[in-house]
Formats: sequence, C-alpha cells, structure tokens
Amino acid sequence: MADNAAAHLDDDESTTEPDREVHWRGSGVGLSALDVDDAELLHTWRSDPVAGFEIGIWPQPLSRLRDRVERDVADHERDDFLVLLPDGTPVGHIALVDQDIVDGTAEIVLLLDPRHRGRGHGAGAVDALVDMAFGELPMHRLEAVTHTTNAPALATLAKSGFTQEGIRRSACLHRGTRHDVAVWSLLRPEWQSLPRPKSWDLNPGAHLLH
Repeated sequence: MADNAAAHLDDDESTTEPDREVHWRGSGVGLSALDVDDAELLHTWRSDPVAGFEIGIWPQPLSRLRDRVERDVADHERDDFLVLLPDGTPVGHIALVDQDIVDGTAEIVLLLDPRHRGRGHGAGAVDALVDMAFGELPMHRLEAVTHTTNAPALATLAKSGFTQEGIRRSACLHRGTRHDVAVWSLLRPEWQSLPRPKSWDLNPGAHLLH
C-alpha cells in the first residue's frame, strides 16, 4: 500500500462532514470520492512525524499537494477516496492506483489520520476497496507494498486476506538508510473464499456508484 512514489502503506480527528456523499460502504466505514478541496486535510495527515518516519513522505507545500490531488482526481487509472466514519468524520485516504483493466491488476494505497490509528479503520477501508475492485471492476490481482518494519501495515494487510509474496531487498532509501519493502497481494479466487461478508451483504442496496 502506498502514499508516495516508493509505494508504502501507513496505518495512520478531523472535521465532521455529515452531508458528504458516500459512494461505497464497508464494515464501519464509507468511501467518498476525493475532491481537490480535500488537499488541506491530506496535508495535515501527511505532516504527521510518525507517517514521515515510517513511509518517508517528502514534505511539500499545500499548493503543490493541491495540484497533485487535482491531477490524481483526473487520472483515469486511479480512484481516490476519503475514508469516513458513519457520522461523516474523515479518518483517512485510500486509493486504487495503477489500474490495468486489460491485465486486471491494481495497487492499493492507504494513509490514516494519526488520531485514528489502531481502531480497525484501516482494515475496514481496505476490505471495502477490495470488494469494490473485485465486485465492480474486472480486477484479478491487487497489490500492496510497505516497509518490512511497518508492523501496523503488515497486520492490516494480513487481516484483509493479503499474502506476502516477496521482498524487494534494499529497495527504498529513507533517512540515509536502505530499507527492504514487502510485496503483498490478493487474488480474486482468494477474495472469493474469504469468510467475511462482502460489503453489499453488510449494506444491501447501498452500493450504487456515481
């Protein structure tokens, strides 16, 4: 899972937005399409020192991040969402990037609000996006990548049914030190056999994408 070019996952309170449209609902969370005006919120989360340490987010001004979000929103090979609690509180950003419809592959990236770590929202968001990718899109393989020392991210991926399939040795330079990164994946047949209920089983009639 990734938030930057090095492709890492970080299992990272905010203003409540009760009227924001939810496009997809999972277990305990909803996904709302990311908007350019969300850049300031993302900038706050990306400024967290723990996130910076764990996944090596490069500091950048809000104006540049806003430009990046604008490009991402217009990119047809990715879908970006805010992760919302049932009361509308945004607690994270999740995206399905590098979508290849022909091969049926994509990568999941995730960044959570630091004040909402360790509450299961990461796994809930990943499960919801996985269900969207396999249930509404013709994906066959989803990938996530993170530092081998990022224990919260590794636990989130394992909880969501991903399997670690390899290590990219010394693939990331962070604070003057080379780090290994772990490659995790989930295939459609594996998703189909997961014992958890799918998003549409939890929320009948609620999955109408716009």
